[in-house]
Amino acid sequence: MSELKIKDINNKLQGKIELLDEIFNSPASESVVHTAVVSYLANQRQGTHATKTRGLVSGGGKKPWKQKKTGRARHGSIRSPIWVGGGTVFGPQPRDYSISLPRQVRKTALYKALTMKLADGEISAVKSIPMEKPRTKELSRILNNLGLNGKTILIVLPEKDENIMLSVRNIPTVEVMRVADLSAYCIAAFDHILFTEDAVVKLHSSAGVNAE
Repeated sequence: MSELKIKDINNKLQGKIELLDEIFNSPASESVVHTAVVSYLANQRQGTHATKTRGLVSGGGKKPWKQKKTGRARHGSIRSPIWVGGGTVFGPQPRDYSISLPRQVRKTALYKALTMKLADGEISAVKSIPMEKPRTKELSRILNNLGLNGKTILIVLPEKDENIMLSVRNIPTVEVMRVADLSAYCIAAFDHILFTEDAVVKLHSSAGVNAE
């Protein structure tokens, strides 16, 4: 098992925590992370784009002029695609872009993304982030103490903390997420991942393995 240093909000060492190899030393291929990221982004697309075909454009029920003896080309409707204001040929229509991945594949991708982040030294842990009330300035000071300013940061908590969530709203480079909501995309999208100690413990328990 690898270890992760646990620090307090003043960047002083408080101890270490052992990391499960199942989560932080995944042997899976990096391609599974790519697959999960593509799936996540595809699932964000609404697919509500639409254009009107000639059958959807209003009007045009009457033949504009008779078929013969006018000296003009034959036309059956002013809503033909070759007319100004007519329908669109092969235009985008509403569709579902979502890509479904098995739960086990999503979990494998998450563990591989965490493995890659840890190998790059982009994961750290803090004992806790005590916030008695929402204070952006205080949270920014804590991140500065930990040497994380200037990076995009994902703070991972065991459960929702309203004070921390409200404190990061005015920091565009910082997001907060529960362990239960983690995905490979979220891990890959940030420069640095900051866990609380309890969040690491909960992540271990979510893998179905007991670890101290």
